[in-house]
Amino acid sequence: MQITFLGTSSGVPTRSRNVSSVALRLPQRAEVWLFDCGEGTQHQLLRSDLKISQISRIFITHMHGDHIFGLMGLLASCGLAGNTDRIDIYGPAELAQYLRASQKYSRTNLAFPLKIHPIEPGVVVYEDQEFIVSCNPLKHRIPACGYRVTEKDRPGRFNVKKANALGIPSGPLYGKLKNGETVTLPDGRQIKGTELCGEPEIGRKFAYCTDTVFCEQAIELAQDADLLIHEATFAHQDSQMAFERLHSTSTMAAQVALGAGAKQLIMTHFSPRYAPGNGIVLDDLLQEARAIFPNTKLAYDFLTYDVPRRLPKELVKTGG
Repeated sequence: MQITFLGTSSGVPTRSRNVSSVALRLPQRAEVWLFDCGEGTQHQLLRSDLKISQISRIFITHMHGDHIFGLMGLLASCGLAGNTDRIDIYGPAELAQYLRASQKYSRTNLAFPLKIHPIEPGVVVYEDQEFIVSCNPLKHRIPACGYRVTEKDRPGRFNVKKANALGIPSGPLYGKLKNGETVTLPDGRQIKGTELCGEPEIGRKFAYCTDTVFCEQAIELAQDADLLIHEATFAHQDSQMAFERLHSTSTMAAQVALGAGAKQLIMTHFSPRYAPGNGIVLDDLLQEARAIFPNTKLAYDFLTYDVPRRLPKELVKTGG
């Protein structure tokens, strides 16, 4: 799981920061999932190492323009390239109407299947053999939600030598044992797969929360996350504006990370008011957050972050 920030500004782009979009790259399946798609996202993709042709899913948090204005342009370019098999889009119910109108009035015909999934906050929006994607309602001026991607746990490493020593024939039985099942051998012996596998590989967890003021739903979404991406539009000094506009401060983002027991916080969606040379700059927001949650980073456009795997329990216990 590799994260690439394609846009880290709030509201409007700046010379160094585009508006909201985050890419989740899944190299094991040659897929890219986008979270939000602000204006200019396709240009950012072209400047990155990501392949537009690998985009398979797009998750939209809410209908504000700095999160959706790049969507139709990106889809049109994917259609013209002719190398996209299918794209699934998840977002508010109004998203389907918005995209249909954009296609109609721009006379855009997509050369690939497009499926739009209206989301219901608080439920699973997508699941396959490897991942579960769920969403929670956040607290913003219009309906908005955050997303959580959970990688399912994998069985531990299968001990082939031990299986051979037990006289277990290779083949389909190995597959069942790798999955932790109990199998009966031709001689009547019952073998538990759990006895031939190491500690399960714990799946990684990633949460994306924007736009929102501090809320308990964000903490729930980010519970035990390996990575929390949370908006930090304002500095703590400007908390009154944050409450009025229902956005977060750096300290609110840190409080969510702390309350959720997250491992890493990366803040994004910064107001342009904190540009270099102003009275308050982004490094001040970073120091505010780190005073509450030390494992905090500032996002910038094209920052990549590999979500680390957790050590198996047996290595944690032995310190290996």
